[in-house]
Amino acid sequence: MTLPDITSLPDLLHGRSLTGPVRSSRPIYRDLLPPCNVSCPAGENIQAWLAHVEAGLYEQAWRQLVADNPFPSVHGRVCYHPCEGSCNRAELDSAISIHAVERFLGDSALERGWEFPRPGKRTGKRVLIIGAGPSGLSAAYHLTMRGHDVEIRDSGSEPGGMMRYGIPAYRLPRDVLSKELERIFAIGIRLTANHKVIDLEEERREGGFDAVFVAVGAHLSKRVDIPARDAGRILDAVAFLKDVAAGEPPVIGKRVAVYGGGNTAMDAARTARRLGANEALIVYRRTRAQMPAHEEEAEDAEREGVRINWLKTITAFDAPELTVEAMEIDERGVPNPTGRFEQLAADTVILALGQESDTGFLHSVPGVEFSADGTVKVSESMMTGHLGVFAGGDAVPAERTVTVGVGHGKKAAQHIDAWLAGSHGVEKTKPRTATFDILHLWYFGDTQRRLQTELAPEERVADFSEVVAGLSAEEAVYEAARCLSCGNCFECDGCMGACPENAVVKLGPGQRYRFDYDRCTGCGHCFEQCPVHAIEIVPEEG
Repeated sequence: MTLPDITSLPDLLHGRSLTGPVRSSRPIYRDLLPPCNVSCPAGENIQAWLAHVEAGLYEQAWRQLVADNPFPSVHGRVCYHPCEGSCNRAELDSAISIHAVERFLGDSALERGWEFPRPGKRTGKRVLIIGAGPSGLSAAYHLTMRGHDVEIRDSGSEPGGMMRYGIPAYRLPRDVLSKELERIFAIGIRLTANHKVIDLEEERREGGFDAVFVAVGAHLSKRVDIPARDAGRILDAVAFLKDVAAGEPPVIGKRVAVYGGGNTAMDAARTARRLGANEALIVYRRTRAQMPAHEEEAEDAEREGVRINWLKTITAFDAPELTVEAMEIDERGVPNPTGRFEQLAADTVILALGQESDTGFLHSVPGVEFSADGTVKVSESMMTGHLGVFAGGDAVPAERTVTVGVGHGKKAAQHIDAWLAGSHGVEKTKPRTATFDILHLWYFGDTQRRLQTELAPEERVADFSEVVAGLSAEEAVYEAARCLSCGNCFECDGCMGACPENAVVKLGPGQRYRFDYDRCTGCGHCFEQCPVHAIEIVPEEG
């Protein structure tokens, strides 16, 4: 029998032969989707811009962010940050304060005068956008960046939609909104204000527009008949907030009742407190668990002295008395009257029972179909049943938030651009999501999130000053550094240290690594230690 050369014994002991390693599987580097990115309605690459912040590259982080969303200062204040609700870090200690870091970047850009790059080559295509709210503005931004000529027509005197007229200044200061809007229009978007579209086809034809995006807001309030001696003391919440934003607040008295349980109801009640109401109460006919308002909105309202009356409905109003009836929830979750009444004190009632979109002008457009609530039906490409007419934001069935609207605008712009080019666009196959259970978090210690400071409740109701403060640069970097980089290599060198064969080759800062398969035995040590699951084991080819 011929014995092997003694110099080959170390290789044989490690599963290697003279012709290379013997293995049935091998490791590969593969990027997964972090759950924060998946959950962002605006489609931001959150993990990428957090990494730039951690490295101190603030402008690079901002430019990464605004490639998807042109309103970072706005979103850092008003987004309900579903990204944080899915953040894997919450399973370890607490979610990353993504919205606060986004606000830091947005405010840094405003302070330092960072601007969007000017669009390059023009396509010669013209797009009409109806509505200057978050969805319409987002679409206009992305379409302009793609080289199209865009005009927005809006019935209001100033752009912004519900960002300007629906969100109170204590949540979104108007100077912040104005500066972000100025930067958007600086890239060449044309705005025609005080213009209500009546005949869409005529406007499209006369303007020579190749495509249309309908992004009208939900400004029509739902009404309910309440027996009242003085109907002038019953206000509409949207009109009320709009008047306050315009500097023309109505007289509401010292005791105000708001009817409804959504975010608009919370804003109306908190605004009433700032206008001098000693008592502000919310009347809602369902339970707290059924309340459509975000929990943090209700908590803020209660901290500011707003009382919430659950399972009550208003049956009559004769100022200064308000008659309410107690409700009971049946087995189907439906509230039913009980016949038990009580009297509450109120000088004014504000109705906040939901809003509808003003899509009536589309009823004459052939092929456009509507849902029962008046919203427009669209395809996956956001096109209506009429060729070249797209719709999004509050005009279509969806959650009505600024972030959802901005995401719709971005998505619509992508599909409009593809349609104008004669293409259907290509849907990219998304990698799987990096869930908490596949991470190996030996690398990360416990670090609690940095909290934003807030005004005390008694200070808040004195005026419309912003309630929540931003993070300092140091705090923003700390918060960004808490990111687990779920599913994506961040060059921790763990794979190098774990490999017994020195089969991991480092390619330099920012270039990650590669495997030397002539040395790799497929032992899987690199996979087992990778804290963020950026390595997967796959069957050996051939």
